[in-house]
Amino acid sequence: MSPDDIEHRFAFHAASRQEKRDEHTSARQGCRQLADRLNELLPEGREKALAITKLEEVMFWSNAAIARSVDD
Repeated sequence: MSPDDIEHRFAFHAASRQEKRDEHTSARQGCRQLADRLNELLPEGREKALAITKLEEVMFWSNAAIARSVDD
């Protein structure tokens, strides 16, 4: 892994365009809607907690993908 790759992974990537901010919002909202639905459907327990945790990971990685893209 190159030093540039490490820098890119750990740098702050501000959303410089409204389109990018909207993409972040859309990803968060979609994950939130699914979290609300799973919270209604699933019984309390370890499996439900893991499902919600994994959905948080989806949201984080989705936002990282948006933030780290170099299409600015």
